[in-house]
Amino acid sequence: MTRIRALTLTTAALAASLMAVPAQAADAPPRTGFEQSNGARWTSQPEEQELLAALDRASDRVSVARIGTTKQGRPLQLVRIGTLPHSRLRSSGGTPIAPNKVLLVCSQHGDEPSGREACLSTVRDLAYAKDPRTRRFLDRTTVLVVPTANPDGRAADTRGNSDGVDINRDHIALRTAEGRAMAALVRDQRPDVVYDLHEYGATPPYYDKDLFDLWPRNLNTDPHVHDEARALSEGYVRPAAQSAGHSTGTYGIWTDPETGDPIRQVAGDGQERILRNMSGVKHSVGLLIESRVDPLTDAEKADEALNNRRRVSSQLAALEGLFGFADEHRGQVEAATGTARRAGYADTGPVYVGGADNDAPEPAEVIQDPPCGYRLTADQYTDFKDELALHGVRSKATSTGAYVPLRQSLRALVPLLLDERAPYHVTVGEPDTDC
Repeated sequence: MTRIRALTLTTAALAASLMAVPAQAADAPPRTGFEQSNGARWTSQPEEQELLAALDRASDRVSVARIGTTKQGRPLQLVRIGTLPHSRLRSSGGTPIAPNKVLLVCSQHGDEPSGREACLSTVRDLAYAKDPRTRRFLDRTTVLVVPTANPDGRAADTRGNSDGVDINRDHIALRTAEGRAMAALVRDQRPDVVYDLHEYGATPPYYDKDLFDLWPRNLNTDPHVHDEARALSEGYVRPAAQSAGHSTGTYGIWTDPETGDPIRQVAGDGQERILRNMSGVKHSVGLLIESRVDPLTDAEKADEALNNRRRVSSQLAALEGLFGFADEHRGQVEAATGTARRAGYADTGPVYVGGADNDAPEPAEVIQDPPCGYRLTADQYTDFKDELALHGVRSKATSTGAYVPLRQSLRALVPLLLDERAPYHVTVGEPDTDC
């Protein structure tokens, strides 16, 4: 299997790369604060800003844009990496096609920094890579990176943002500046793959792999997109991590230490307000990745930097699998996401307000015969038209308020937002059954 091997560092190689050196050549690629300290501390936000600005200046593959501002005034930034990020490639038949887009969302939870470090060093490595394989990959793929999705939480080392809100539970209501920026980004860029980097606390011996991952379980995910997400996990991310010496498993599932059989589910359901699931509802191949925070060995217990390096190294190994998948499955992914984005216009089939791919929904959690749309009062439309627009849901103003049809690309999202049966609805619209 072909992979972008230049982007991956094993634990030993990463440790070696982070060793302090007396000086750095003037033309050498910039290093993160984490690398400069050999993993003894995490990259500070000023260092992140300096790194991104340096990459923006140094590489014509990289552009950095501000996509939002947190409550405390910190920038939410998007890094775009691609050899020809705005180009139109030609298929073998001469038809113009756009590069596939892969979105990395790093550090939604501010106290989970290892994915952010992997994102920052990956941005740098992609910016400076000279090997033909990576250059060809960037000719055909645009990599979008939000290095710090929760800057206020990262500054405070807290899970939530400055209001204490868990951003990864705000991808339906969009009450936070961070959630709104992410929704607008997904709406405008329509990424083919959304890869969400996190960390977790282990519960030995039932739940203690180096890395867990999970695809969208929400039942409104198109089957083609769901299957590609599972292929990303099982065929690429896990094998890449295992090749680097890291154990892997399914997020949220406790397993019997003797047999490996699942014995309990503690997380990882199908609720739509989580980015992993919202990615599937919005027709992107989504994957959550979780590295283990807890030390694995006595040496890691004694040396926090060693533990930190292992955490980042495992994230980098998994990213190798992601890029291998993006390179080899671009045709399948494009077909899956394209099919899913068109399917809503057919306006057929049930919509699910509960259940998951491993948890059959109750009859009350299935809208078997969805309405044609939902009518909103003038006050409702005033209150929620911005959220509809940020999600990319099409609506039409009327003399009494607004009408939101189901016949649109984000068909399944409409009831999740507006039906009283949906557990996280933002308001209750009046169902229109007069089709």
